[in-house]
Amino acid sequence: MVTDKNPLLREGERLDILKRENIQIIQSPSVFSFSLDAVLLADFAELPRKRKATIVDFCSGNGAVAFLLTGKTENPIIGVEVQDRLVDMAKRTVQLNQIEEKVSFIHADINAITEHIKPDSVDIITCNPPYFKNLNDSTKNNLDAYTIARHEILLNLPQLMKKTSQLLKMNGKAYFVHRPDRFFEILDAMRANRLAPKKIRFIYPYEGKEANMILIEAIKDGKEEGLKILSPLFIHDDSRAYSEEVKAILFGE
Repeated sequence: MVTDKNPLLREGERLDILKRENIQIIQSPSVFSFSLDAVLLADFAELPRKRKATIVDFCSGNGAVAFLLTGKTENPIIGVEVQDRLVDMAKRTVQLNQIEEKVSFIHADINAITEHIKPDSVDIITCNPPYFKNLNDSTKNNLDAYTIARHEILLNLPQLMKKTSQLLKMNGKAYFVHRPDRFFEILDAMRANRLAPKKIRFIYPYEGKEANMILIEAIKDGKEEGLKILSPLFIHDDSRAYSEEVKAILFGE
């Protein structure tokens, strides 16, 4: 059994378990740890299990979404992350679990991704992008890993949708998790880049509260008609424990 004294761990890092995938993932509370939005995005994405497909995860962070996707397909997953510390964590997770044939990572800026991956070559893209605009106000910290991951300092919505469209094949699919308050911006950026939203699901902390996350499926060059608004997902039940659906997503229960 691997312990937190594993030589692949660095100071301040710990091992957590992705239970359904049986993967031990390296995390660092002071640098970056994935949250529930990554888990929900990976669950929402529809991947071919056996049919050959190129699958890319943008804004991979420490690789959580990429690792979670391995349980849904026999195709390898390619993660793309701009921050070298996070790429290093993700690559050490690959080494730790000996899953080199399942997951790999590219250290790159999404804005320069066509230098690494050919345009019109990708079947599926997933992305848990920066949620917040790059505002010069007191709510932002220094440019640490967490701030870069959460604010549009290096990648904004129009840039994300442009590069998503460039990489996807015709009828390729993209899956995003984001914030509902930016819904119209997301749709505008999609339509400007030949991406048609096809499925939308709003996520709520619990019944009676406003939605705080949104999941969106888009298709490149897809028809605009046929948009589906899926049933709401409630994170917690009346007792504030995880809902049955969320427990199934997290633990396979």
